Parts: sequence; structure tokens; C-alpha cells
Amino acid sequence: MSRLRLGVMGGTFDPIHNGHLVAASEVAASLRLDEVLFVPTGQPWQKAGVTPTSDRYLMAEIATAANPRFKVSTVDIDRAGPTYTVDTLRDLAARFPTADLFFITGADAVTSIAGWKDASDLWGLAKFVAVTRPGHALDLPEAPEGAIQVIEIPALAISSTDIRKRVAEGKPIWYLVPDGIVQFIAKHGLYGSKSESVGPESESFGGVK
Repeated sequence: MSRLRLGVMGGTFDPIHNGHLVAASEVAASLRLDEVLFVPTGQPWQKAGVTPTSDRYLMAEIATAANPRFKVSTVDIDRAGPTYTVDTLRDLAARFPTADLFFITGADAVTSIAGWKDASDLWGLAKFVAVTRPGHALDLPEAPEGAIQVIEIPALAISSTDIRKRVAEGKPIWYLVPDGIVQFIAKHGLYGSKSESVGPESESFGGVK
């Protein structure tokens, strides 16, 4: 019986955007993954003031619903305390003992992996996939042979930080995030948007996204 090839994309997803989805899709195709788990962080240890987990989780569910290969996991949300990658992978390895894990993350994050909690344990838990923009220079950290694979993803110019900034400034985010996320952000008034904005024909909503 062949082992499950399981992608793991962890992140704050504040908000999840098309760059995340394209990256997951490209990696899944390139590495022949059976599924990709999107894992919203519970309490990011290096970030403060993030959107509540319930909103970030629901946005991840909305964004991934159309792709049967994509799933959303609450493994980090359910765990008390700060979220660390090593804990995520340990928990998933226990839940999926017959799976090979492929942790998908930004290339910049991989360069700092030596400073992650229990960094030396990470290589035995998963293979790491560093996604990066085409032509972006990358200095990979020391790692066992084959532990890190780099895949170029054109859509990675999109960022959650820029999306939050655009919302706060009343600029559109259509086509940077799935349509359902545009509507969710407007409905719930996230990132300084106007909660009364409910659709693309609304003047105020057009300003939000």
C-alpha cells in the first residue's frame, strides 16, 4: 500500500489569498501530492494583533472549498499556547502515521529555519518545500541532502500584508483573493473595511476590494 503524500501549508492566513492557493496547487502537481492541508496558526509566536482564529479559519474554508484536494486543519487552533512548526508536524505525524509530510512555506521563512523551535527535529518530520518568486535569489540553510526543495511560483508577489493595507486604504482586492474572501472581509468589517459593503455593485464595497 502506497503512503499518502500530504502537503502541509501552515500560515497565519490573515487573509488567505490567491498566492497561497496557487502555490499549494503548483506544489501538489509538481510533487504529486494526494492532499494539501491548510493549517491556520492558533497563536503565532512571532506576531501580535492578528485577526481572530475563527475568522481566519472560516476564510481558509471558504477559499479552499472548491478544490477537493485541499483541506483545512484545526490542529494548531486546537493546541493551547504559541504555534510552532515542530509541534504542528509532530501532531500531524501522529494523526497520519502512514503519510509522508511535505511542509510548504515561503522561501524567506526557510532561510531562518535554524532559529525555529527544535529546529534539528524538523528534518525527520517532513520534507520542506520552499516556494519563491521566479528569479528570486535564495540562500538555503544547511540541511540534510534532499530535505529542502525549491519551487518557483509566479503568483507569490501577492501578500497578506499588502492586502490588509489595501483594504484599510479603500483599494480593491478583487482577484488577489477568492471572491468569497472579498465578501467575508466586507461583511465582517475586517482590516478596516466597511461592514455594510456586500457586493461588487456597492460603491463602498468597490472601495474595499
